Amino acid sequence: MNDVRFYKLLISVNALIPLGLLLIDASNGRLGANPIEFFLRTTGVLTLTFLLITLAVTPLRKIFGWNSLIKYRRMLGLFAFFYGCLHLVTYSIFDKSLGFSAIVADVIQRPFIAIGMIAFTLLVPLAITSTNGMVKRLGGKNWARLHKLAYVAAILGVIHFWMIVKSDIFYPALFGVVLATSFFIRLVWPKKQAIQRAIN
Repeated sequence: MNDVRFYKLLISVNALIPLGLLLIDASNGRLGANPIEFFLRTTGVLTLTFLLITLAVTPLRKIFGWNSLIKYRRMLGLFAFFYGCLHLVTYSIFDKSLGFSAIVADVIQRPFIAIGMIAFTLLVPLAITSTNGMVKRLGGKNWARLHKLAYVAAILGVIHFWMIVKSDIFYPALFGVVLATSFFIRLVWPKKQAIQRAIN
């Protein structure tokens, strides 16, 4: 148990380091000509990064048998939601000054904004149901079905990122490859295991 607490603390510290560095750069005026856009891009990338790390837990367990990773998956998912909240807050308050009509117009006129909003909305019920109490209330199977929305959110997140960068698609493509690999392992690995058991 002490090891689990230590590793959770280690994950938390490392997960917050990017935010700390971002805030230090912001306080020293090192975010470039458009600080709000830089903050938006960075928090968006961090959201997608933590979401993909969370989704990578199951493939890593299946391939390498690292079953202890399951103890940290929920925390990683919550950090994805945390950075998603920062991303949304930065957009809504600092970019749009909480102007509801401006945000609605953005969603209508700029499809990538709408896709990003949908992706974040899908993360909300996952964050709300992340407690042990909610797992018991929903039941294990229903909880697992609900949390498959994380894959949908990740797909939309990659599309959102790709639509923003337009021409320089290296990083969105990299995220897409990681996500596709997670999908592939999740779908193919059980079949491979079943075949091996049948042969043995």
